[in-house]
This record gives sequence, C-alpha cells and structure tokens, in this order.
Amino acid sequence: MAMTPDALLAFLEANGIEATTYSHPPLHTVAESKELRGEIPGAHTKNLFLRDSKKTYFLVTIEEETPVDLKALREKIGARGGLSFGSAEALYEKLGVLPGAVTLLAAANDPHHQVVVAIDEALLAAELVNCHPLTNSQTTALTPDALLRFLAVTGHEPVRISLKPQEEEAGP
Repeated sequence: MAMTPDALLAFLEANGIEATTYSHPPLHTVAESKELRGEIPGAHTKNLFLRDSKKTYFLVTIEEETPVDLKALREKIGARGGLSFGSAEALYEKLGVLPGAVTLLAAANDPHHQVVVAIDEALLAAELVNCHPLTNSQTTALTPDALLRFLAVTGHEPVRISLKPQEEEAGP
C-alpha cells in the first residue's frame, strides 16, 4: 500500500531528514507551479516517469527549466531501446502516485526497487530542492544532502546525470 503524504513526512522526520513543507493549491504542470507556488525558495523539479523497450522503469528528476531530449537521455540513464512515458497505471503501481504528483519522494513507495531513480547534477548543486510529498497540493524543500540521505534510506542509489548542453559543460 502506498504511503500517504502525512506518512511520508513522518518517515522523513523519523529518519532525521530535515525538510520544510509548504501548502498551496494543487499544481498539475510546471507552468501552473510557477504561477501558483508563491515564493518557495530553491530549485523546483520536473519529474519524468519513463520506461524503456525492455520494460525497465525510470524516475528522472531534473530542474524545471531543463529541456529534455528522450533520445539523449536514454544513454545517460542506461535505458535499453527507446524511451516512452510510463502509463498512469504503472505510475501508481510502481510509485503510488497519480499523474500531476510525480516526485522523487515517491521512491518511498518503491521498496522492491522496481524503478531506477535518476537525478540531474544541477539539482544537487542547488541550495534547496523542492519536491511534492506525494501530493501536488504541497511542496517539500530539502537540501541536496537530505535528499540523498532520503534516497539512501529507501535503498535507491540514484543515477546522476547532467543535462547541460555540451557547450556549457566545456566552459569558456
């Protein structure tokens, strides 16, 4: 059975993972999030629930403004074959959340590690990372260290990726 948002927040507290949670109207898209979330500090995420042609599932979390090329992403996350978006049914079955509430914190609902978690290095460089706590009517802010501790406690070793364009990675 999937954790509730309250159970997730209690899980964070019980594991000594500091987080601050804000309530707001339900947010379904990045555009809605920008408009309605207010002044919540830190990096805001975009989450992709994907599957490859071998039926391996991936939860990819990136900074909300980062463009995504699924073909380029495939190699970075270790996917085999083409990538496509996972179905709403698979999302609920694997991570216990509905579309619009996809979040890195849903790893708490994957005790059998059926989903590969990938996170963009840009988020790990931020002061705070904002994630939905299994509901799109709240946002939970964690430091990158706290987020990595959460993933470790849930048994998920994230694949760290960089989606910066090649020119930015090379520098001036």
